[in-house]
Amino acid sequence: MHVSPVVWGLTILAILVIIATDLFVIHRNDTREFTTRRAAFWSAVYIGLAVAFGLGVWAFSGGEYAAQYFGGFVTEKSLSVDNLFVFMVILARFAVPKHSQHTVLMAGIVIALVLRGVFIAVGAAALTAFTWVFFLFGAFLIWTAWGLAKGEDEDEEFKENALLRWARKVIPTTDSYDGNRMFTRVDGRRLATPLLIVMVAIGSTDVLFAVDSIPAIFGLTTEPYLVFTANAFALMGLVQLYFLLDNLATRLVYLNKGLAFILGFIGVKLVFHALHEYGVHWAPDIPIWLSLSVIVGTLVAVTVASLTVPQKRKAQVAGAAAESVDKGADKGADGAGSDIAPEVETRRP
Repeated sequence: MHVSPVVWGLTILAILVIIATDLFVIHRNDTREFTTRRAAFWSAVYIGLAVAFGLGVWAFSGGEYAAQYFGGFVTEKSLSVDNLFVFMVILARFAVPKHSQHTVLMAGIVIALVLRGVFIAVGAAALTAFTWVFFLFGAFLIWTAWGLAKGEDEDEEFKENALLRWARKVIPTTDSYDGNRMFTRVDGRRLATPLLIVMVAIGSTDVLFAVDSIPAIFGLTTEPYLVFTANAFALMGLVQLYFLLDNLATRLVYLNKGLAFILGFIGVKLVFHALHEYGVHWAPDIPIWLSLSVIVGTLVAVTVASLTVPQKRKAQVAGAAAESVDKGADKGADGAGSDIAPEVETRRP
């Protein structure tokens, strides 16, 4: 897939325009809380933009590249759902006001997008120069999948990274927020508000998540342009997804199991691809349509299971409780009869 520098520049410019419009036009000075209804609307808008871009790839570059883009986008989107739990911890730890959370998340994602762009460039160059990097990426994804399957990340807590610790030490910061402002003046001094520190926390923490998501998408496509755009559209809609899944995310109890299967599958796909490149003929080169089917099918299965199985368990528990109450009532009734009978007998002449 050949992408000219002009197309690269126009794509990056379009992404920046979308983000700027979101921050400085649509939600500028908006102090309203981000309700579920608003989140659903803007999530649909961002998903629509992502789908429209994928259709454009299909029209100009063919169905193969479009399938690679959609596979990467769906994978990044699904992995981002698991990341939302850490974002919730960060916002709670810094006590970010509800009306400021949209601005914080959006700005943090801009930081993450820039840093991920560097990761993608380095990863693409490494894969182009060294085929053995596929083995490394594949092994890492399989190891990550094993950890998820065992539940090692279920109790993951937010920990300050080096960049955040440096920012807290170097940047003079106030103790209180000032609306959506990143800087304010106190006694004539220009100081940063906690809002800026939270943005650094969100952006730098998201980069840590890229350690497994970037190798995962490289398992679906090695085209840097598709990797970058899939990441960009997944990240841009992450803010709205955060508010939309604020309550639903805790109900997706089998999400980690599904993500573990997806990462493991892509890891094996990367290893097979590397073996195929080294001339091992028995190693299959898994087509993108099969990868996309596995990813979508897994996500649908874990979502349905997460939303239905707990309800069945609740119904079973409720049924057992009701049966226990009924048995207790019957037993109480029998016991009451036996206690009364002797008293009746003693009153007979």
